Amino acid sequence: MSTPPTHLRIHQLAGLKPGPRLIVTAAVHGNEVCGISAIQRVLAEFDSGALTLLRGTLSMIPIVNPLAHQKGQREGERNLNRNLRPAMIPQDFEDRIARQLCPWLAQHDVLLDLHSFNNPGPAFAMLGPRDNDGELEPFAHQLAEGQLAACVGTGRIVEGWLSTYALGLQRRAERGSDGSRQQALVQDPHYGVGTTEYMRSQGGYGITLECGQHADPQAPEVAYKAILRTLTLLGMIAPGAVEPAEPKRAIELLQLYEVIDRAHPDDRFEHEWASFDAVSAGQTIGTRHDGTPVLAPSEGRIVFPNSRAQPGQEWFYLARPSQRQL
Repeated sequence: MSTPPTHLRIHQLAGLKPGPRLIVTAAVHGNEVCGISAIQRVLAEFDSGALTLLRGTLSMIPIVNPLAHQKGQREGERNLNRNLRPAMIPQDFEDRIARQLCPWLAQHDVLLDLHSFNNPGPAFAMLGPRDNDGELEPFAHQLAEGQLAACVGTGRIVEGWLSTYALGLQRRAERGSDGSRQQALVQDPHYGVGTTEYMRSQGGYGITLECGQHADPQAPEVAYKAILRTLTLLGMIAPGAVEPAEPKRAIELLQLYEVIDRAHPDDRFEHEWASFDAVSAGQTIGTRHDGTPVLAPSEGRIVFPNSRAQPGQEWFYLARPSQRQL
């Protein structure tokens, strides 16, 4: 049996001229490995002199959740990218990681968080809210974050994560709890907070980049180019290290508006869905264990369908076109 990891490996380059403080993270979920090789490749190019840091500070964490990575699975003991905050009294491995990770995030201005997903499909980026002074996720970097999302090169960008997740949390609270730690976690008001949400809560901004399906051989290249494009955008390396994203490419901008939990192990999808499959109003997405159909309330797309979701956790999300201008 392997010994549980006892440390977090962090690489940092401190420029001799002041500038932005960028942190790049990968393997927040242990089986999402495309960002690991991308970070290692960028580090090697700095070591060889192929890349030069012109200004600012670059920090990179290739394996944020080493226990999950050691196990070759999404989670070590729980989902690190939910309820992310420094725990006063750590209850699990992810709590102990959070006590180290959160201060590092807070010390930086910008976050690029590299992920991948289960189903086949092209890469996409997720960005945060528009500028607001509300209670849920106050924010003041809409323009900069939009520029970051646009620069990494994807043809699809998704917004609306935390506000949509809040709706699901409200429904979970109304259903009550069985008293377990798992139920306490998924019903906690902070459960929708992951790396980018925590970054925004500390005054910074950032995006989640879903680089493709886990085993997609192109995903590491997507991650690598995104790192270089981000560094170029921030003026931290000289232009020319990578071709810029096509400025006139078509970008589909979507807004999440609904999350549906799986209620029972026998809840089943109508067929095997992939993220961003189109759905029409009234279309059957799945069927509850008692035979009740789950229907799409309006035309749009299904996002993050998870046929292996545990009861009480997210089964799928729904999105529709956004009117936002990047």
